[in-house]
Amino acid sequence: MVRIDSAAPDIAGHPGGLRRDVGLIGLMWASVGSIIGSGWLYGAEEAVTTAGPAAIISWVIGAASIVLLALVHAELGGMFPVAGGTARYPHYAFGGLAGMSFGWFSWLQAATVAPIEVEAMIGYARHWSWAEGFLHSDKTLTTSGFIVAVLLMAVFVAVNFLGVRVLANTNSVTTWWKIAVPLATIFIMALTHFHGGNFTSGSFAPFGAKGVLSAISTSGIMFALLGFEQAIQLAGESRNPKRDLPRATLGSVLIGAVIYVALQIVFIAALPSSTFAKGWDHLSYAGISGPWAGLATVVGLGWLAVVLYIDAVVSPAGTGLIYATATSRISYGLSKNGYAPKGLEKTDRNGVPWIGLLVSFVTGVVCFLPFPSWQQLVGFITSASVLMYAGAPLAYGVFANRLPHIERPYRLPAGKVIAPLSFVVANLIIYWSGWNTLWRLGVAIVLGYLLLGAYAWYAVQKGRPDAPRLDWKAAQWLPVYLVGIGAISSQGTFGGAGRIGLWWDILIIAVFSLVIYYWALATAADTAEIERNIGEVEVVEVAAH
Repeated sequence: MVRIDSAAPDIAGHPGGLRRDVGLIGLMWASVGSIIGSGWLYGAEEAVTTAGPAAIISWVIGAASIVLLALVHAELGGMFPVAGGTARYPHYAFGGLAGMSFGWFSWLQAATVAPIEVEAMIGYARHWSWAEGFLHSDKTLTTSGFIVAVLLMAVFVAVNFLGVRVLANTNSVTTWWKIAVPLATIFIMALTHFHGGNFTSGSFAPFGAKGVLSAISTSGIMFALLGFEQAIQLAGESRNPKRDLPRATLGSVLIGAVIYVALQIVFIAALPSSTFAKGWDHLSYAGISGPWAGLATVVGLGWLAVVLYIDAVVSPAGTGLIYATATSRISYGLSKNGYAPKGLEKTDRNGVPWIGLLVSFVTGVVCFLPFPSWQQLVGFITSASVLMYAGAPLAYGVFANRLPHIERPYRLPAGKVIAPLSFVVANLIIYWSGWNTLWRLGVAIVLGYLLLGAYAWYAVQKGRPDAPRLDWKAAQWLPVYLVGIGAISSQGTFGGAGRIGLWWDILIIAVFSLVIYYWALATAADTAEIERNIGEVEVVEVAAH
C-alpha cells in the first residue's frame, strides 16, 4: 500500500473518472511514440548544418542529458503515479506558487507540440503537387493549408474521444511503424551508401564547441528526444503504475537515444560529397526541404523515398495524437491542484477529460497563426519542455529529504548527486537555446501567470474550497531563478550581448543552478506541509495491482 495522489474518481470502477486501462506496452509506446515524431525527419539535417559531423557529439550530449532527467522522473513516477504528473510534483514539494508555475510550463509545452507535428506533416507533403499550395514561400500556412491543419488537429482530438484504451492501441500500431521505418532507413543507407570520409572532410567540428552546444537546443536534438514523460502523464490510467512507469520511462529513452544517434551517423555518411562542398552550413541537394526523403531520392533509392514521405504523415501524426492526450491530462492535473477551473476535471463515459481536449484543440489552432515553420517553433518548445523538466530534480531533492518513508518502486542510485546534476544540465540546455528564444518564453510565462493568477484570485475572492494557497515562502527562489537564467542569457554568447564568453557562461550557469537547487531545498515545505499538499488533491490509499 502507498499513498498516492489519485482521487477516487481517478480510479477504475468509479464512474466519471479516469480509467486504468493502460499496460506497460501502452505506456512505453506513448513515450516512444512521442520521442519518434517529426524530430527524426528534420533533426539530423538541422544538426549537421549547425555543428558539422560533430553533431554526433551533440546527440550524445543530448541523450545523456535526457537520461539524467528521465532517471529522476522514473523514481517520482513510481512514487506518485498520477495523471499529469509533471505538473504536480513541484506542487507537492513547494506549494501553490511553484506548482502553478511548473504546471503552466508543462501545459505550454504539451499544448504546442501537436501543432508542430501538423506543421511537419504539411511541410513534407509539399513533395506532392496537390499539397504545394498549403504553404507560402516563407513557410507560413496559406488559407487552404490552415484548413488542413485545423482538420488534422480535429482528427487528433476525435481519436482521443474514443477513450484511453483505443488511444493506446492506436498509438501502439503507429509506434511499431514509427520504429520500423527509421531502423530500416539506418540499415539500408548504411549498407548501400556509407562514406566514412565524410566525417573528416574539411573538419569534424567546423563550428567548434559553440556549434556543438547550440545544436543541442536549436536544431531539434532536444526536441526530438523529448517525450519520455508521456508515460508519466498517463499514470492515472496505468493498470500497474508502480511497476510499469519506471520501466516505460527509462525504456523509451534508451530506444529513442539509440535510434537518433544512429540516424545522425548514417545521414552524414550517406551524403554525396557535392552536397556539402561549400561547407556544412551550406548543405544543399534536391528535395532538402524533406531531408531524409530528398536524400533517398538523390542516392537512387526512390522506393525508400516513397516510404519516407508516407512516414512523414504517420510519425508526426502519432506524436501529435499522444500530445493532444497529454495536454488534456495536464489540464486535469492543474484543475486538481486548484490552478484552473474545475470543469477541466470533467470526464465523459470513456473516462476522457473532454473539456481539456477541446482546450487543446483551440490552442493548437491558435498556434498555427503566429508561428510560420517547424524549425522556428523547436527552440521555443525545447526551452519550455526543459523548464518543465527542471521542476522534477528540485522536487526529488525535497522528497529525498522530507519523505524518505514513502515507498519507491524504483530507487535512483546516487540520487542526491544525480538530481542536482540533472538540474544543472537542464538549465544549460535552456541557456543554449539562445536569448532570442528565451525572451519569447519569458513573455509566455508572464501570460501564464496572468491567466492562472487571475483564476486563483477569483477562487480566493469567491471563497472556493479549492482555491490554491500560493506559498510564497517555499517558492521564494523561483523569481530569482527565472529572472537569473534570462539575465545570464541576455549577456551570454548564445544570442546575447556576448559579454560573458564561452565556458565562463557554462561555469556561471552551473554555479547559479546549484545555488538555486540548494536554496529551493532549504526553503521547501516541511514534511507535514508536503503531506497536506498531497492530501488537498484527495489522496486515497490504493493497493498495488
